[in-house]
Amino acid sequence: MAQDMIILTRTFDLLDWLLPKSERFPKVYRFTVTQRLMDAALDFQEALFDAHSQGGTTRQKHLRAADSYLNKLRLYLRLVHRWQWLSDGQYRHVSLMVAEIGRLLGGWMKQVAN
Repeated sequence: MAQDMIILTRTFDLLDWLLPKSERFPKVYRFTVTQRLMDAALDFQEALFDAHSQGGTTRQKHLRAADSYLNKLRLYLRLVHRWQWLSDGQYRHVSLMVAEIGRLLGGWMKQVAN
């Protein structure tokens, strides 16, 4: 139970860091790539909340959805870094955050499966 609380906190920290950064992305992409990035991040957080409040197979379903959103988030982060909307240092920082969240999610998924 403590592990799911940690992931919720780390995900909040990710959103707190990422949302202000996305405001500086080019306006021409605001309703496409930037919106998809933000949707993936926010949908990930919501799937975690849903998993936290459920049990059994419903919890597993929400955790699998969270895993899917996290993969989408990784994709969009790679794109915005490639397009130089995030500096190398910013990308390194957010990648470390996402990697930690991914490990926490994997542990939670493994715990629920047992």
